[in-house]
Amino acid sequence: MLETLAEALAVPGLVWVALASLTSGLVYGFAGFGSALIFMPIAVIFLPPPLAIAAFSLSALASMFTVIPKAWAVADKRQTLVMLGMSLVTMPLGIALLRVTEEVTIRTAVCVVTLLTLAALLAGWKVPLRGGLGLRAGVGALAGITGGSTGLNGPPVILFNLGSDQPVAVTRGNLACFLTLNSLLMMPMMWLQGLIDGQAFWLGVSLLLPYALGTWTGARVFRPEAAGVYKTLAYILIGMAGVMGLPIWG
Repeated sequence: MLETLAEALAVPGLVWVALASLTSGLVYGFAGFGSALIFMPIAVIFLPPPLAIAAFSLSALASMFTVIPKAWAVADKRQTLVMLGMSLVTMPLGIALLRVTEEVTIRTAVCVVTLLTLAALLAGWKVPLRGGLGLRAGVGALAGITGGSTGLNGPPVILFNLGSDQPVAVTRGNLACFLTLNSLLMMPMMWLQGLIDGQAFWLGVSLLLPYALGTWTGARVFRPEAAGVYKTLAYILIGMAGVMGLPIWG
């Protein structure tokens, strides 16, 4: 146990990974989304993608106490659970892709998906999405694949919610609940495919504190009347992370 803990604490760039965890938690706390979009592009600079995804999934445990209680109270629970259920069906496929794909390809995919999602958000994605439970199930299935293969389970669900006509508070609650529960349930699936080891566990534990501090702070500074300011800040940080993580920098 002590050996794997030492390995986790000796990871090159751990300070930067912890800072990314803190920042992603802060944004998640006040925006309700964006944590993986900020954390993953930075983390894969220093960590193998499977290790980064596993560590982030475990650190998401903090959101169960800092974000979920309020988010669950206002979320559309039926919609959220349908998408979550379908994401669990397809997530093993995404994890299998993660196992067989080269690291540089996964790193590139993480950054490209991050920047494309940001582009859609900046363009004011408001495409009306209609289709009842079938569409929600499809969105969840796609999120399971993107989440399992890149750690980015959010983009399909973020764009789906922005295309809906639900109140902002409900949309924010939907995103927070789905993203947290999806990340946590990814852990046992990664373990079943042999991608969780002692180092991943202890690295995730070491990131719990900065992520918890970020989400706790973000949730408490959030003010509905300043939602535009928070959204702009989230977009800036997502863009910076997406560009910094590109393999072209080495």
